Amino acid sequence: MTTDMILFSLRVIAGGLLLGVLAVLFAVMWRDYRGAVAQVEASRRAYGRLAVVEETAEGYLPMGKLYPLLPLTSIGRSPTNTIHIPDDFASSEHALIALRGGQWWLEDRQSRNGTTINGLGLTQPVIITDGDVIGIGKRLFRLELEN
Repeated sequence: MTTDMILFSLRVIAGGLLLGVLAVLFAVMWRDYRGAVAQVEASRRAYGRLAVVEETAEGYLPMGKLYPLLPLTSIGRSPTNTIHIPDDFASSEHALIALRGGQWWLEDRQSRNGTTINGLGLTQPVIITDGDVIGIGKRLFRLELEN
């Protein structure tokens, strides 16, 4: 073989290796992109809702307002919350509902007037289930989870 033929062969091999590296890089980036899209879509999916209710002698009456429940739902007076409630008795960042390990947790965010769960004051994060009534400020919300 001549020197020109050896150099040509090395160039072809180097070009092939470069294309292979670029193909692997593209495949890895595509997989990461699809994973990120799936994660964003999952975070936007509603897993149930919070229904505004009013307490009466017969029980709780729905008031018609429904809020979607996301894996991380913040509730408070500030418009930056997932659920914004214009109530002077609610703190700007009043409570947090989070999906952790397949269970829903309710946490008071050190609000001034506190958070209640089924009429009881909340002192630490608790697991909540379908039908629980959450009190924030002067508002009551019934948790309605999807099955």
